[in-house]
Amino acid sequence: MDMRVIDISEIEGIKIGNAQNEQGGTGCTAIICEKGACAGVDVRGGAPASRETELLRPVNMVQQIHCIMLSGGSAYGLAAGDGAMTFLEERGVGFDVGVGIVPIVCGASLFDLVVGDPKIRPDKEMGYTACKNAFLNLPLKEGNAGAGTGAAVGKFLGVERMMKSGLGIYAARMGNIKCGAVVAVNALGDIVDIDSGKIIAGLMSEDQKKLVGTLDAMYEDIENNRNVFSGNTTIGCVITNAKLNKDQCAKLASICHNGYAMAIKPVHTSVDGDTIFVLATGEHEVAPDSLGAFATEVTARAINRAGRLAESAYGLKSSSDFE
Repeated sequence: MDMRVIDISEIEGIKIGNAQNEQGGTGCTAIICEKGACAGVDVRGGAPASRETELLRPVNMVQQIHCIMLSGGSAYGLAAGDGAMTFLEERGVGFDVGVGIVPIVCGASLFDLVVGDPKIRPDKEMGYTACKNAFLNLPLKEGNAGAGTGAAVGKFLGVERMMKSGLGIYAARMGNIKCGAVVAVNALGDIVDIDSGKIIAGLMSEDQKKLVGTLDAMYEDIENNRNVFSGNTTIGCVITNAKLNKDQCAKLASICHNGYAMAIKPVHTSVDGDTIFVLATGEHEVAPDSLGAFATEVTARAINRAGRLAESAYGLKSSSDFE
Protein backbone atom coordinates (compact mmCIF):
# COMPACT_ATOMS: atom_id res chain seq x y z
CA MET A 1 0.00 0.00 0.00
CA ASP A 2 1.32 3.43 -0.95
CA MET A 3 2.08 6.11 1.60
CA ARG A 4 0.27 9.35 0.78
CA VAL A 5 1.45 12.64 2.27
CA ILE A 6 -1.26 14.60 4.09
CA ASP A 7 -1.50 17.75 6.17
CA ILE A 8 -1.19 16.91 9.84
CA SER A 9 -4.48 18.76 10.46
CA GLU A 10 -6.21 15.85 8.68
CA ILE A 11 -5.69 13.70 11.79
CA GLU A 12 -9.10 14.25 13.39
CA GLY A 13 -9.36 15.38 16.99
CA ILE A 14 -5.87 16.90 17.15
CA LYS A 15 -5.09 20.62 17.25
CA ILE A 16 -1.56 22.04 17.11
CA GLY A 17 -0.41 25.57 17.82
CA ASN A 18 2.86 27.46 18.09
CA ALA A 19 3.92 30.47 20.09
CA GLN A 20 7.36 32.03 20.15
CA ASN A 21 9.43 35.03 21.13
CA GLU A 22 11.69 35.64 18.14
CA GLN A 23 13.87 38.15 19.98
CA GLY A 24 14.43 35.69 22.79
CA GLY A 25 15.04 32.83 20.37
CA THR A 26 12.61 30.45 22.03
CA GLY A 27 9.08 29.12 21.79
CA CYS A 28 6.67 26.26 22.39
CA THR A 29 4.35 23.94 20.47
CA ALA A 30 1.10 22.60 21.93
CA ILE A 31 -0.42 19.36 20.62
CA ILE A 32 -3.95 19.04 21.99
CA CYS A 33 -6.58 16.30 22.00
CA GLU A 34 -9.73 17.65 23.69
CA LYS A 35 -11.38 14.25 23.97
CA GLY A 36 -8.26 12.67 25.38
CA ALA A 37 -5.83 10.32 23.69
CA CYS A 38 -3.98 7.23 24.80
CA ALA A 39 -0.33 8.13 25.20
CA GLY A 40 3.16 6.79 25.72
CA VAL A 41 6.69 8.13 25.98
CA ASP A 42 10.26 6.92 25.58
CA VAL A 43 13.20 8.99 26.86
CA ARG A 44 16.55 7.86 25.45
CA GLY A 45 18.95 10.74 25.87
CA GLY A 46 21.01 11.28 29.00
CA ALA A 47 19.95 14.87 29.71
CA PRO A 48 16.15 15.24 29.54
CA ALA A 49 13.87 17.99 30.85
CA SER A 50 10.37 16.56 31.07
CA ARG A 51 6.93 16.91 32.65
CA GLU A 52 4.53 14.16 33.77
CA THR A 53 6.32 11.37 31.92
CA GLU A 54 5.98 9.02 34.91
CA LEU A 55 2.19 8.86 34.62
CA LEU A 56 2.58 7.49 31.08
CA ARG A 57 4.11 4.28 32.40
CA PRO A 58 1.64 1.52 31.48
CA VAL A 59 1.29 0.43 35.14
CA ASN A 60 0.02 3.84 36.26
CA MET A 61 -3.63 4.87 36.50
CA VAL A 62 -4.22 7.64 33.94
CA GLN A 63 -5.26 6.17 30.60
CA GLN A 64 -5.63 9.32 28.50
CA ILE A 65 -3.98 12.73 28.31
CA HIS A 66 -5.06 16.03 26.76
CA CYS A 67 -1.91 17.87 25.68
CA ILE A 68 1.75 17.44 24.86
CA MET A 69 3.73 20.65 25.28
CA LEU A 70 7.08 20.83 23.49
CA SER A 71 9.15 23.87 24.42
CA GLY A 72 12.48 25.59 24.47
CA GLY A 73 13.92 27.23 27.56
CA SER A 74 15.54 24.17 29.12
CA ALA A 75 13.87 23.18 32.41
CA TYR A 76 12.43 26.71 32.70
CA GLY A 77 10.34 26.00 29.62
CA LEU A 78 8.36 23.30 31.38
CA ALA A 79 6.29 26.19 32.78
CA ALA A 80 4.57 26.41 29.38
CA GLY A 81 2.60 23.34 30.41
CA ASP A 82 0.93 25.39 33.16
CA GLY A 83 -0.52 27.63 30.46
CA ALA A 84 -1.98 24.59 28.73
CA MET A 85 -3.60 23.47 31.99
CA THR A 86 -5.23 26.88 32.46
CA PHE A 87 -6.44 27.04 28.86
CA LEU A 88 -7.88 23.53 28.90
CA GLU A 89 -9.52 23.98 32.30
CA GLU A 90 -11.30 27.07 30.95
CA ARG A 91 -12.69 24.92 28.13
CA GLY A 92 -13.79 22.14 30.48
CA VAL A 93 -11.18 19.72 29.18
CA GLY A 94 -9.62 17.42 31.75
CA PHE A 95 -9.81 14.42 34.04
CA ASP A 96 -12.85 14.54 36.33
CA VAL A 97 -11.76 14.44 39.97
CA GLY A 98 -15.17 15.11 41.51
CA VAL A 99 -14.51 18.65 42.69
CA GLY A 100 -13.36 19.82 39.28
CA ILE A 101 -11.21 18.77 36.37
CA VAL A 102 -7.49 18.28 35.96
CA PRO A 103 -6.14 18.55 32.39
CA ILE A 104 -3.36 16.02 31.88
CA VAL A 105 -0.48 17.85 30.22
CA CYS A 106 2.82 16.13 29.50
CA GLY A 107 5.83 17.80 28.00
CA ALA A 108 9.52 18.10 27.31
CA SER A 109 11.89 21.02 26.84
CA LEU A 110 15.05 21.58 24.83
CA PHE A 111 18.01 23.81 25.65
CA ASP A 112 18.11 26.99 23.54
CA LEU A 113 19.42 29.47 26.12
CA VAL A 114 22.65 30.16 24.18
CA VAL A 115 20.83 31.23 21.00
CA GLY A 116 18.82 34.34 21.84
CA ASP A 117 18.18 36.02 25.19
CA PRO A 118 18.69 33.45 27.99
CA LYS A 119 16.36 35.43 30.26
CA ILE A 120 13.43 34.98 27.85
CA ARG A 121 11.91 31.52 28.13
CA PRO A 122 8.58 29.84 27.43
CA ASP A 123 6.30 30.53 30.38
CA LYS A 124 2.67 30.05 31.36
CA GLU A 125 1.54 32.91 29.12
CA MET A 126 3.36 31.54 26.07
CA GLY A 127 1.96 28.06 26.67
CA TYR A 128 -1.54 29.53 26.89
CA THR A 129 -0.99 31.41 23.63
CA ALA A 130 0.18 28.27 21.84
CA CYS A 131 -3.03 26.51 22.89
CA LYS A 132 -5.12 29.49 21.86
CA ASN A 133 -3.43 29.53 18.45
CA ALA A 134 -4.17 25.83 18.06
CA PHE A 135 -7.89 26.51 18.47
CA LEU A 136 -7.74 29.49 16.12
CA ASN A 137 -6.46 27.11 13.41
CA LEU A 138 -3.68 29.52 12.51
CA PRO A 139 -1.25 28.42 9.77
CA LEU A 140 1.24 26.04 11.36
CA LYS A 141 4.74 27.28 10.57
CA GLU A 142 7.77 25.01 10.61
CA GLY A 143 11.47 25.83 10.89
CA ASN A 144 12.06 28.85 13.17
CA ALA A 145 8.75 28.49 14.99
CA GLY A 146 7.31 27.06 18.17
CA ALA A 147 9.64 24.75 20.05
CA GLY A 148 12.10 24.95 17.15
CA THR A 149 12.59 28.74 17.31
CA GLY A 150 15.99 28.48 19.00
CA ALA A 151 16.95 24.94 17.98
CA ALA A 152 20.43 24.23 16.62
CA VAL A 153 22.54 21.21 15.65
CA GLY A 154 26.21 20.27 15.20
CA LYS A 155 27.66 21.32 18.57
CA PHE A 156 30.37 18.73 19.21
CA LEU A 157 33.16 21.28 18.69
CA GLY A 158 31.32 24.16 20.35
CA VAL A 159 28.53 26.59 19.61
CA GLU A 160 30.73 28.60 17.25
CA ARG A 161 30.42 25.83 14.64
CA MET A 162 26.77 24.85 15.08
CA MET A 163 23.94 25.52 12.62
CA LYS A 164 20.31 26.58 12.87
CA SER A 165 17.73 23.84 13.02
CA GLY A 166 14.06 24.05 13.89
CA LEU A 167 10.63 22.45 14.04
CA GLY A 168 9.67 19.81 11.49
CA ILE A 169 6.20 18.40 10.78
CA TYR A 170 5.33 15.50 8.48
CA ALA A 171 2.19 13.40 8.12
CA ALA A 172 0.97 10.64 5.83
CA ARG A 173 -1.72 8.00 5.52
CA MET A 174 -1.89 4.37 4.45
CA GLY A 175 -5.47 3.29 3.92
CA ASN A 176 -7.42 4.46 6.96
CA ILE A 177 -4.33 4.81 9.14
CA LYS A 178 -2.96 8.33 9.55
CA CYS A 179 0.30 9.17 11.26
CA GLY A 180 2.11 12.45 11.83
CA ALA A 181 5.15 13.68 13.70
CA VAL A 182 6.07 17.03 15.22
CA VAL A 183 9.77 17.24 16.10
CA ALA A 184 11.98 20.06 17.40
CA VAL A 185 15.57 19.12 16.57
CA ASN A 186 18.25 20.47 18.88
CA ALA A 187 20.85 17.72 18.62
CA LEU A 188 24.54 17.47 19.39
CA GLY A 189 24.87 15.70 16.05
CA ASP A 190 23.90 16.35 12.44
CA ILE A 191 20.62 16.06 10.55
CA VAL A 192 21.09 13.58 7.71
CA ASP A 193 18.90 13.13 4.63
CA ILE A 194 17.32 9.69 5.02
CA ASP A 195 17.24 9.12 1.25
CA SER A 196 20.70 10.30 0.18
CA GLY A 197 22.69 10.10 3.41
CA LYS A 198 23.96 13.66 2.92
CA ILE A 199 24.19 16.07 5.84
CA ILE A 200 21.40 18.65 5.77
CA ALA A 201 22.61 20.66 8.77
CA GLY A 202 25.25 20.07 11.41
CA LEU A 203 28.88 20.63 12.31
CA MET A 204 30.62 23.24 10.18
CA SER A 205 34.32 23.61 9.41
CA GLU A 206 36.29 26.15 11.42
CA ASP A 207 35.85 28.77 8.69
CA GLN A 208 32.12 27.92 8.45
CA LYS A 209 32.37 27.36 4.70
CA LYS A 210 31.47 23.67 4.59
CA LEU A 211 29.91 20.84 6.58
CA VAL A 212 32.44 18.45 8.07
CA GLY A 213 30.28 15.93 9.91
CA THR A 214 30.04 15.25 13.61
CA LEU A 215 30.79 11.53 13.37
CA ASP A 216 34.11 12.17 11.62
CA ALA A 217 35.07 14.71 14.28
CA MET A 218 34.11 12.31 17.05
CA TYR A 219 36.10 9.43 15.60
CA GLU A 220 39.18 11.60 15.22
CA ASP A 221 38.79 12.62 18.86
CA ILE A 222 38.04 9.19 20.29
CA GLU A 223 41.03 9.16 22.66
CA ASN A 224 40.29 12.66 23.96
CA ASN A 225 37.52 12.74 26.57
CA ARG A 226 36.32 16.14 25.42
CA ASN A 227 33.96 18.20 27.57
CA VAL A 228 31.33 18.70 24.86
CA PHE A 229 28.45 21.18 24.86
CA SER A 230 25.64 19.73 26.98
CA GLY A 231 22.74 21.91 25.79
CA ASN A 232 21.06 19.48 23.41
CA THR A 233 17.82 17.51 23.03
CA THR A 234 15.48 16.44 20.25
CA ILE A 235 11.86 16.34 21.39
CA GLY A 236 8.88 15.15 19.42
CA CYS A 237 5.37 13.78 19.35
CA VAL A 238 4.02 11.09 17.03
CA ILE A 239 0.27 11.26 16.43
CA THR A 240 -1.92 8.53 14.97
CA ASN A 241 -5.61 7.73 14.59
CA ALA A 242 -4.92 4.06 15.30
CA LYS A 243 -6.32 2.10 18.25
CA LEU A 244 -3.50 1.56 20.73
CA ASN A 245 -3.42 0.90 24.46
CA LYS A 246 -0.83 2.39 26.83
CA ASP A 247 1.56 -0.54 26.39
CA GLN A 248 1.38 -0.20 22.62
CA CYS A 249 1.84 3.59 22.77
CA ALA A 250 4.95 3.13 24.90
CA LYS A 251 6.29 0.53 22.48
CA LEU A 252 5.57 2.76 19.48
CA ALA A 253 7.44 5.63 21.15
CA SER A 254 10.39 3.28 21.60
CA ILE A 255 10.26 2.15 17.97
CA CYS A 256 10.09 5.74 16.68
CA HIS A 257 13.53 6.41 18.14
CA ASN A 258 14.64 4.45 15.07
CA GLY A 259 13.43 7.47 13.11
CA TYR A 260 15.71 9.65 15.21
CA ALA A 261 18.57 7.27 14.45
CA MET A 262 17.83 7.38 10.71
CA ALA A 263 17.94 11.17 10.54
CA ILE A 264 20.34 12.28 13.33
CA LYS A 265 24.01 11.22 13.46
CA PRO A 266 24.92 10.55 16.24
CA VAL A 267 21.80 10.29 18.37
CA HIS A 268 20.99 9.50 22.02
CA THR A 269 24.30 10.78 23.35
CA SER A 270 24.89 11.38 27.05
CA VAL A 271 24.38 15.11 26.46
CA ASP A 272 21.10 14.81 24.52
CA GLY A 273 17.72 14.45 26.22
CA ASP A 274 16.03 12.77 23.25
CA THR A 275 12.34 12.18 23.97
CA ILE A 276 9.38 10.93 21.93
CA PHE A 277 5.71 11.05 22.95
CA VAL A 278 2.91 9.16 21.19
CA LEU A 279 -0.75 10.20 21.02
CA ALA A 280 -3.29 7.69 19.67
CA THR A 281 -6.89 8.82 19.10
CA GLY A 282 -8.19 5.26 18.71
CA GLU A 283 -10.27 5.37 15.54
CA HIS A 284 -9.00 2.41 13.50
CA GLU A 285 -7.62 -1.06 14.11
CA VAL A 286 -3.99 -1.43 13.12
CA ALA A 287 -1.19 -3.97 12.85
CA PRO A 288 1.21 -2.59 15.49
CA ASP A 289 4.44 -3.66 13.75
CA SER A 290 3.31 -2.15 10.46
CA LEU A 291 2.44 1.07 12.26
CA GLY A 292 5.87 1.04 13.89
CA ALA A 293 7.60 0.96 10.51
CA PHE A 294 5.26 3.64 9.15
CA ALA A 295 5.70 5.95 12.15
CA THR A 296 9.48 5.53 12.07
CA GLU A 297 9.66 6.90 8.53
CA VAL A 298 7.23 9.71 9.34
CA THR A 299 9.41 10.71 12.32
CA ALA A 300 12.60 10.70 10.25
CA ARG A 301 11.03 12.82 7.51
CA ALA A 302 9.80 15.36 10.08
CA ILE A 303 13.40 15.67 11.31
CA ASN A 304 14.61 16.24 7.76
CA ARG A 305 12.07 19.04 7.37
CA ALA A 306 13.29 20.60 10.61
CA GLY A 307 16.73 20.92 9.03
CA ARG A 308 15.63 22.06 5.59
CA LEU A 309 13.02 24.61 6.67
CA ALA A 310 15.12 26.34 9.33
CA GLU A 311 16.22 29.84 8.39
CA SER A 312 19.47 31.60 9.23
CA ALA A 313 19.05 33.52 12.47
CA TYR A 314 20.84 34.59 15.66
CA GLY A 315 24.14 34.60 13.76
CA LEU A 316 23.72 30.92 12.80
CA LYS A 317 23.84 29.61 9.27
CA SER A 318 21.12 27.30 7.96
CA SER A 319 20.87 24.57 5.35
CA SER A 320 20.01 27.12 2.64
CA ASP A 321 23.46 28.70 3.04
CA PHE A 322 25.06 25.50 1.72
CA GLU A 323 22.78 24.81 -1.25
